[in-house]
Amino acid sequence: MREVVLDTETTGLEPEAGHRVVEIGAVELVHRMPTGRTYHQYLDPERDVPPEAERVHGLTRAFLSRFPTFPEIADDFLAFLADSPLVIHNAGFDLRFLNAELARCGRPPLDPSRAVDTLVLAQRRFPGQSNSLEALCRRLGVDDSKRGLHGALLDAQLLAEVYVLLVGGRQPTLALEPAANAPQRAALQRRYRPPRPHAPSEAELAAHAAFLREIDNPLWLREEE
Repeated sequence: MREVVLDTETTGLEPEAGHRVVEIGAVELVHRMPTGRTYHQYLDPERDVPPEAERVHGLTRAFLSRFPTFPEIADDFLAFLADSPLVIHNAGFDLRFLNAELARCGRPPLDPSRAVDTLVLAQRRFPGQSNSLEALCRRLGVDDSKRGLHGALLDAQLLAEVYVLLVGGRQPTLALEPAANAPQRAALQRRYRPPRPHAPSEAELAAHAAFLREIDNPLWLREEE
């Protein structure tokens, strides 16, 4: 079961207003375990980066101008995604931007039904609480101490940990046979113990009969009659 945890940084909040993707980060999970494969790319947005966006992620126009544009990396990006489910926090936001970029270079959009929205998962589990990535890291015990400014790859890595905890932990494949490198356990030597007698003694039977005589019309004696 392969999944891709995905995050983006942008120049603003509205792709319809001409805002662009400036960074993509993605982490591969197989059976909800990170494989070590990641995708990370800064992008030239071919426009200015407003100060309010720069304060969020720290990416300047001068820095981003050294990197490729989205059409130049579209093939590699889509190849990394393949047909896997996409785990995204507030999926609608990222998919709007990515689909706007794909439309600009004549590519079909990413199907929203592929998205697993961790914001929705968190709202179901923690209704009425703050469910930002930062809040979820604190609540679920995920170490985000390296997170200063927003960064797509780091945020995708943190989200991968949060996602696994939100859905109840890792789901490894079932294996009924021990792994080839698993340590072999020595067979236990059990000492034979003879069965212990459980029949009542004569004294116990006499005590029981005496007890029944004290009961008014006991059921046990009626069954014997």
